[in-house]
Amino acid sequence: MTPDNDPSPAPFGVFAPNAAQAAIISLAQRSRLKRGAFRPWLSRLVNLMRSGPVDVTYQGASFRFYHQGSATERGALFNPDYNLDELDFLRQHTPSGGVFLDVGANVGTFSLVMARHVGAQGKVVAIEPHPTTFARLSFNHAASDVPQVRLVQAAAGPSDGELMIETDGDNLGASHVVTGTATAQAIKVPSLRLTRILEEAGVSKVDGLKIDVEGFEDHVLIPFFKEAAPALWPRAVVIEHLSQKEWREDCIADMVARGFAIIKKTRSNTFLQRE
Repeated sequence: MTPDNDPSPAPFGVFAPNAAQAAIISLAQRSRLKRGAFRPWLSRLVNLMRSGPVDVTYQGASFRFYHQGSATERGALFNPDYNLDELDFLRQHTPSGGVFLDVGANVGTFSLVMARHVGAQGKVVAIEPHPTTFARLSFNHAASDVPQVRLVQAAAGPSDGELMIETDGDNLGASHVVTGTATAQAIKVPSLRLTRILEEAGVSKVDGLKIDVEGFEDHVLIPFFKEAAPALWPRAVVIEHLSQKEWREDCIADMVARGFAIIKKTRSNTFLQRE
């Protein structure tokens, strides 16, 4: 198994699914097995056929998925419609040549897909603080050959400085900023304001924004909207609301008060459009 922080990883395609793995993945993608409850079992089965990651394409981008320890990577591997509603909404409101901001980019299942949509004349800013996840994102970025994506290894936050992040259990995608007492597994990462990140990226407007930072969304968005000029506010937002109970302030209500309209809600996300 190639370590996901290997500075010289094997080229994309080396871990293409073997025949048995491809059969399992195809069966899952064409059946009810693609649903979330079955994915850990499918992941174990694929791993029995050959341990380690698998190299596949998802929504036109190239990924090396370490599916054993990441719910996001399992979802994109086994479900061809994974996050499709969210992606379609963001594509609808982000034109070719436009700008997409991915806060909590994980391994790139939004940012690298949106890069193909905005094209070479567009720009994507992908923000991911966890070093292991960022290594995976960087590999997938290179494999997908999308130079219009700017990678930022930091946590988006209310101020510039440092934050502590930690991971619950064995799901790397559930890494979150520590707001209480840190565990022994917590690590320190840089923290940057969204306005600074956008300024350093040369971005003066944002068409689409997706944010999934595991309950820290209010700490990121409310200071951003207070600081940024309205011309910098995104046209469309997809925000994960699964950890809404952890917010100190309701950042969705804050956006609505600033002229955004709630267009749709799924089990995990709220879709907003600037009126």
